[in-house]
Amino acid sequence: MSIKEIGFGDLPNELAITRTHLERVPDDKLGWKPHDKSFSLGHLAFHMANLSVWGVMILDTDELDLSVPFPEQEEPTSTAQILAAFDEKSAAWVKAMDEADDEQMMGTWTLRMGDQIMTAFPRAANLRSFVVNHLIHHRAQLGVYLRLLDIPVPSTYGPSADENPFS
Repeated sequence: MSIKEIGFGDLPNELAITRTHLERVPDDKLGWKPHDKSFSLGHLAFHMANLSVWGVMILDTDELDLSVPFPEQEEPTSTAQILAAFDEKSAAWVKAMDEADDEQMMGTWTLRMGDQIMTAFPRAANLRSFVVNHLIHHRAQLGVYLRLLDIPVPSTYGPSADENPFS
């Protein structure tokens, strides 16, 4: 089996689950925050929609220097915009993953802050940590936001309390 098959066979399912969560984000609550220190609902959802960019970047480059400023993330204006970004970015990542071979997956990808190296691991490890795990983490946050807004939380790895056929 390839590294992709072993380490990322769950990717289509994780992306599908994430999309069901993003579909629940209501247009009229994009600016809502559970706390002053929290992302707004729209910002969190749009961040999730764009995380797959990191997957492509990790596969297509050798490093990222965080001392170079990122462009500011725009605030989304609709759930449709969030879903369109998610569909576009995740399709590009899946395509890049399909084209990657074991040699590329095992090549070193470095995250740095100027001269300071923060991580230098195989691409496969960085993809799992910075993209898949990061997406799952924020999906859980989104589930809490949905719960606080009394929006039914979709199933993730089994029925949610809102979709449990046994309750």
